[in-house]
Amino acid sequence: EQTSHHPPVSAFNVTCPEKGITARGFDQITAKFTGTSVKVLPGEHNMGIFITLEKRDGETYQLTHPAAHLGGLLRGALSVSVSEFAYITCPKTKIKVILHYVEEGWLGRTTNKIDGVVFKYDPENDDKSRVQDVPDEDVLARLSGPWKEKVVFTLGPRPVKSVPVEEQYTIIDIAPLSVAPKIIPPKEKQLPNESLTLWGGVTDAIHAKQYGKATQVKVELEEAQREKARQREANKETWQPVFFKHVTGNDGKPDLTEKGREVLERAQKGDWSLEGIM
Repeated sequence: EQTSHHPPVSAFNVTCPEKGITARGFDQITAKFTGTSVKVLPGEHNMGIFITLEKRDGETYQLTHPAAHLGGLLRGALSVSVSEFAYITCPKTKIKVILHYVEEGWLGRTTNKIDGVVFKYDPENDDKSRVQDVPDEDVLARLSGPWKEKVVFTLGPRPVKSVPVEEQYTIIDIAPLSVAPKIIPPKEKQLPNESLTLWGGVTDAIHAKQYGKATQVKVELEEAQREKARQREANKETWQPVFFKHVTGNDGKPDLTEKGREVLERAQKGDWSLEGIM
């Protein structure tokens, strides 16, 4: 649900009751032009994804986002690369992961490589931000590989490339995988403010390569949202999300309202009805 319009922030909650896994967070991005590319970073309210393992005594892991680059704007051949660092931390187990996305190789070519280390850390003194900062005695495992293909890990402090192949274990192999189809409400059951419905005119215009029309529809939609905000301000009304308790904040972990929990439970049963909720 979009919980804030200025700045645009959305809250999300993903739950798998069978496995006892929940993921939640605020989705917000910022974009900066850097000469020939666009750099995309998490916004100030985006603290990452918080994953809770209920069947492991409620362990919660915070996963932060790396930076993404959209290049090839001048050449007309768009490409996406990932760079900088991402971190996974669990204060309860005192385990941390540093992931370094290596952006370019010696000849300036994109490598899509990732190097990482899993190690014991002190949540009260979290001062390790680079792979090389971690002393060998704290290392539990190392990982490496092209993140668009196959990533492997090895146990202990030795560099991955110095470990025999039979002692390298696959974390993920992207090659045989495909994007899972999204399960969404049928169009006739979507509310007028559902993203797919509300922004449908923009999407259709883009697919038809009518970019001027897409821009016009986008501007009209945004102005309509601003007008609603002005009306709320004039009426001294405070914007309140329906499915989440927090517009932003709460350390990046939005909580569901009763209505939010009810909608989630219904959706997991394939029931898209909002009767009695909206």
